[in-house]
Amino acid sequence: MNAPHIPPPSATVDVDVLRGLIAVAQTRSVTAAAAQVGRTPAAVSMQIKKVEETLGRALFLRERPGMVVTADGERFLAYARRIVELHREALDAFREPELSGEVTVGTLDDFGADRLRDVFLSFTRCHPKATVNVVMASTRELAPAVESGALDLAVLTPGCATPWQDTDVLLHEEELVWVTCENGRAHLERPVPLAVATNGCSWRRATLASLEAAEIPYRIAFVSDSAEAHKAAVRAGLAITPLQKSRVPEGLRVLRGAEALPLDAKDRMALRFGPKPSALAESLAARIRESFGVAP
Repeated sequence: MNAPHIPPPSATVDVDVLRGLIAVAQTRSVTAAAAQVGRTPAAVSMQIKKVEETLGRALFLRERPGMVVTADGERFLAYARRIVELHREALDAFREPELSGEVTVGTLDDFGADRLRDVFLSFTRCHPKATVNVVMASTRELAPAVESGALDLAVLTPGCATPWQDTDVLLHEEELVWVTCENGRAHLERPVPLAVATNGCSWRRATLASLEAAEIPYRIAFVSDSAEAHKAAVRAGLAITPLQKSRVPEGLRVLRGAEALPLDAKDRMALRFGPKPSALAESLAARIRESFGVAP
């Protein structure tokens, strides 16, 4: 039996490399991660290889749905996320003035507890006298609230009912895919049963337009503004639904090949400011942009 590989005491991993690994885990794509951290796909692939060689462990599996994090990868990434956050906090503690007061931010209900959780945690550690109020709602609810000043800023998905504004900051753009449950056959039914959001959702409009253009009959089988509710309906075999390509959870699968249905749509996530953002709101907005790899 071969002796386990032990990293030498002199081995180090740069913080920027850790950011790249975290981005790959989030997007499940080297190309998408490279765009997020401002590197080429070849550079990110080389960074992964070097870290894996240093550790003597595989951090990712290269599979058809995308990059899949291994058990060793999950273990390493837990440390990586802590290091990156502490690195950011250490710098912010000296480059930002001490801020106090309240900031109210809106975010999508299926997103706020995930991608932005660490952002809010790091921000409140850096500014212990600040209070962050988080409102989770749909884009249709968030847009008028941020416009009226009830929210200082919001992370939302502009579309047909919520037009893009010149001041919106694009945070993330990703292809949408049709998903069904592991042994699902809902996609074979005609009309195809769909789980979608209520009228006004940009995803809904784009997905229905894709089916209509291909003259594929469909019916609305399940309606909710919660992506988690859509996933539950799909797991039950009641319908299919569109999801971001990088966020397909265990138990669901992407419709590919002969099973594929047309879908010409992307998820575009933006940061929108209220009419008079405070210094506290501007600071939190900068932290949100940084978490997505978007320059100020």
